[in-house]
Amino acid sequence: MFNGLFSTPALVALMVEEAPGVYRAATEQEVVSAAQGVLAKQMRDLPLFDSPSAVRDYLRMRLGVLSYEVFGVLLLDSQNRLIDWVELFRGTLTQTSVYPREVVKLAMEKNAASMVLVHNHPSGTAQPSRADEALTQTLKTALALVDTRVLDHFIVTSERVASMAEMGLV
Repeated sequence: MFNGLFSTPALVALMVEEAPGVYRAATEQEVVSAAQGVLAKQMRDLPLFDSPSAVRDYLRMRLGVLSYEVFGVLLLDSQNRLIDWVELFRGTLTQTSVYPREVVKLAMEKNAASMVLVHNHPSGTAQPSRADEALTQTLKTALALVDTRVLDHFIVTSERVASMAEMGLV
């Protein structure tokens, strides 16, 4: 998709080849999509927790820019390699409904050994709410019944990705 950089002293733009020899400046969305692809590839090629900064960057780019709340999961194999990222639920500015049955169903369909729960806070605060804590415990209990571990629950804002595991809440 991107074949190089066009650079002059006054302008630096990422270029997209539309046809052989025909280039145009990439749109912001094309740049973000390309960056997401690079980060996703890095995550697939390494055990997930060997590169926590790549995980946080990926999540911040994926969810930090959204104006509505999203709940998703990173599904991992037994070696903590990424199987898939799935956005499960989409909500409003301040909340989204999460159904444990659907999370467990997905874990079984993808044969996940473990999961990382993820949602964003469009408000910009990465502090987990009581509802976030309760949801984490509910999902942890439900997933344990099918031998899927919850490793973490990340809360994403445009500036920060907070780990509930690091806060002692998982």
